[in-house]
Amino acid sequence: MKIKRPQSRQPIPPNAKKVFKGEVFDVYQWKQKLFDGTYATFEKIKRADGVNVIPVTAEGKIILGRQAQPGEKPFIGVLGGAMDEGETPLETAKRELLEESGYKATKWTLWDAVQLYSKSEWAIYTFIARGCQKVQAQTLEPGERINLLYVSFDEYLDIIAQENYRDSELALKIFRLQRDPKQLEETRRLFTGS
Repeated sequence: MKIKRPQSRQPIPPNAKKVFKGEVFDVYQWKQKLFDGTYATFEKIKRADGVNVIPVTAEGKIILGRQAQPGEKPFIGVLGGAMDEGETPLETAKRELLEESGYKATKWTLWDAVQLYSKSEWAIYTFIARGCQKVQAQTLEPGERINLLYVSFDEYLDIIAQENYRDSELALKIFRLQRDPKQLEETRRLFTGS
């Protein structure tokens, strides 16, 4: 599967300088000419791209995670995580699905690829993983606690409206789809295979 990386709304220019290297984020700065001819320092963060995985069982149940991480309020969201260096988005999605759920999928569909924020260089790829079957126990990282939830498509629509649903980019996409019943029904079929 050939996947094109989505372009940032405000690409980091070639003359930008990395002014900070962190564990998760790097910070870049550059001089930007303004409309009145003066200059200002612009700044942007960069981090490893990430993947979302929406697993769907053979019975059409969507698998979500009720998750807890140190220093963060518990939340509900899809599975996924950051891409390791050298990984493709699909390789990351398969690895994250297996680690966080113990499931493997028989069919993968790239549903979305976006960069949401102009001040952040961070692409998010969302995959729908259908035909999921349990093949092993979860192998979570020390900073993860994930309890799996199995929900219908309609239950998922209710969950994304909750305050503790973390994947705002997916909630926004689905809320927009709800304005067109035909698109929403196509999405339901894409998720459930029926």
